[in-house]
Amino acid sequence: TGWGYDDVLAYFKKSEHNETHGDAFHGRGGPLNVAEVRSDNPFQQHFLDAGRSLQLPINADFNGANQEGLGLYQVTQKNGERWSAARAYVEPHLATRKNLQVITGAMARRVLCEGKRAIGVDVMRDGKTETIKARAEVIVSTGALQTPQVLMLSGIGPGAHLQANGIPVVHDSPGVGQNLQDHIDFGFAFKSDNTDLFGMTPGFVARMLFREIPKYRTHGRGMVTSNVAEAGGFLKTDPTLAIPDIQLHFSIGQADDHGRKRSGGHGFGLKTCLLRPKSRGSVTLSGPDATAPPRIDPKFYDHPDDLEVMVKGYKISRRIVDAEPLAKWRTSDTYTAHVKTDDDIRDVLRNRSDTVYHPVGTARMGTDAAAVVDAQLRVNGVTGLRVVDASIMPTLIGGNTNAPSIMIGEKAADMIKAG
Repeated sequence: TGWGYDDVLAYFKKSEHNETHGDAFHGRGGPLNVAEVRSDNPFQQHFLDAGRSLQLPINADFNGANQEGLGLYQVTQKNGERWSAARAYVEPHLATRKNLQVITGAMARRVLCEGKRAIGVDVMRDGKTETIKARAEVIVSTGALQTPQVLMLSGIGPGAHLQANGIPVVHDSPGVGQNLQDHIDFGFAFKSDNTDLFGMTPGFVARMLFREIPKYRTHGRGMVTSNVAEAGGFLKTDPTLAIPDIQLHFSIGQADDHGRKRSGGHGFGLKTCLLRPKSRGSVTLSGPDATAPPRIDPKFYDHPDDLEVMVKGYKISRRIVDAEPLAKWRTSDTYTAHVKTDDDIRDVLRNRSDTVYHPVGTARMGTDAAAVVDAQLRVNGVTGLRVVDASIMPTLIGGNTNAPSIMIGEKAADMIKAG
């Protein structure tokens, strides 16, 4: 209750200042600046031309009346510079709000409870533990991977699991850490001789130093402003579907292992993302120490339908990169030249698919016994405690999770003020 489309649209609009769109689906005047990509990169149009050659729909606004189609992504930037949630919501008030204090270099170890009421937080800073008391509420907002960890370290979670890790049970909540959902992603990569694409070459370094950096400093434009994944789209793997089930990200550079592995030369890539996975994973503790990372098991492709949808998505993306407007620019296929059959596709998907950074669901909202929070985001079984982040989503949404997470924060702020 209270989280339907008509309920949350107002909060999306409240958060947004969209420089381009000002219709019924978008906001003006909000703190989060949304703008067009300012890189002026010609490969945006090469990608769209490849789509047009295949009669795929083109969409000027994925967040408008219709999501389906290929197009250019808007970005959270202002004058070509990243406009994060911290920049939008926190930095403007650091010097003016007496009720706001930001502590950095600190780790929240656990929520402190008196009986079944949250009364504060234990924080580790500079090797020492500090206690911060709460007069009204404690709000956990550490994301879908660490929120369940914090709750479990605080004694809120599956009772047997907590006891096995030597943690006293404050409230036996079996849903904490369960229901993990994430968008799994597969990326094509191609080498190219075109220097409009990112690449670690002497010519590109010279271009950045003597052309692109001055252009950014003077005009706020050019390759320095790029979010790399400048174009993409939302498509259906089956025309009978009501809404898209895959998302594409076209990048003006190659990426291997999330950019941790570098390859010489220039290139471009196309990523295919499964929007509505049926697989469900979990987050559990690796021990009672807050500094120990949690055990994260996304169970990607655990449900067989997920892999088969991605096989269809692979084929659609392959047609796009093989279309002449893109194919003419590539000199080699980095990862998929050997892929010929459906079994080859399944193998390369299993070996090279990875997260696209959209985990949700591990402290899900609901009305059943396994739900972690109620419709007001209050933790069931504990008073004075709320969760405000993507972990409360019951199911994964069909798109990026940044704006919905900000919407959750906006709506929660009203709930908290209402008491």
